[in-house]
Amino acid sequence: MNPRQSCVLALLEWEKGKYFSDEILHTSLEKNPMQPLDRAFFMETFFGVLRNLSRLDFLIGQLREGRIDPQTRAVLRLGLYQIFHMRTAPHAAVNESVALGGRARGLVNAILRRALREKEALESDLLAASSAVRTSHPEFLIARWEEVFGPEATRILCEWNNEPADVHVRANGLRVTVGELLRSSTSAMPSPVHPLAIKVEHIPPSWIAMGLCYVQDPSTLLSCDLLAPQPGETVLDACAAPGGKTTYLAQLMHDQGRIIACDLYDSRVARLRENLKRLGVTIARAIRHDCMQAGPPLDPDSFDRILVDAPCSNTGVIRRRVDVRWRLTEEDFIRMPAQQLALLRRTATLLKPGGTLVYSTCSLEPEENDLLVEKVCAAIPSLRFVESRRALPFVDRIDGAFAAKFVREK
Repeated sequence: MNPRQSCVLALLEWEKGKYFSDEILHTSLEKNPMQPLDRAFFMETFFGVLRNLSRLDFLIGQLREGRIDPQTRAVLRLGLYQIFHMRTAPHAAVNESVALGGRARGLVNAILRRALREKEALESDLLAASSAVRTSHPEFLIARWEEVFGPEATRILCEWNNEPADVHVRANGLRVTVGELLRSSTSAMPSPVHPLAIKVEHIPPSWIAMGLCYVQDPSTLLSCDLLAPQPGETVLDACAAPGGKTTYLAQLMHDQGRIIACDLYDSRVARLRENLKRLGVTIARAIRHDCMQAGPPLDPDSFDRILVDAPCSNTGVIRRRVDVRWRLTEEDFIRMPAQQLALLRRTATLLKPGGTLVYSTCSLEPEENDLLVEKVCAAIPSLRFVESRRALPFVDRIDGAFAAKFVREK
């Protein structure tokens, strides 16, 4: 199966609404392993189409009136993405798409050839379209962000979300220094955002195999630095998989002390354990456990520090999770804060008096961040708010993140 066929099948699977794009990609590559160039083309087209859905559907609407079946629409999206967003040779974009068109081959051929003839006019139409079409974001998200951050910041944020994400790694201080990693790769450069973060074009396979680094955006380190666990302490990572924060907590503790790392699903706990082993972490115990439920090993008053990296809307990481924008609804910003507050009520009881709890999200939304801190202060009097930190893509040029530090009153 060639990468274009794989892309169309992946797009059709995504349309069912059951799985996110990263899960679909992983499953597709497991079933149909590809050579590096084919794999890169598949990933570029699959994620690129999802990033630009509104733009591509606008173009289809300009070129064809009436209903189009899902498979033909997927083929057209793929062809138009190559014509308007890639350097694919025009004849290849058309011919390879036509080959995937099945009974609609003639229609696909006519629409894509017309798109080539009218490309300049269609690009002008895109420039004149609404911001939701131009930036390929839902109107309600744009409206929310403009109200909170202003039109200019929202424009920059939408542009940021549509760019391929940079690759950063964190040097695993349990096995190597930042300097040693930088000296071992000509494509690596230090990040100005965090002393342990390294930006790379290509990750040397040995870095992964030997557990010398963990792939993560510098924004994910913010909450761990705010928690500041110390060697010898007992720490809970309440929503731990796949382990980026857990392994960094162990690094901050010099692999001395005790970490309980929880997640809900066996598959995620298995991945967490693999990462703990790969990075040489010995103090963390990974368990499948719902932190909303009582019972050992999550006993009351038993942890010096707790990290609650709560499930959230992910609006700060749309650049990486390209389809999040299409899955979110207004109701999510009512439902998620209620769940986040409930999780904090529960985990607060596990904290020792005088202990520290850090709540974190990768959301940009006030309801999940500052407004939730206000709710915590009102609803959980045992927790005293200390400070918060955040990263904003349109300011810091890294993923969005928020972290709030609380101390349990003695």
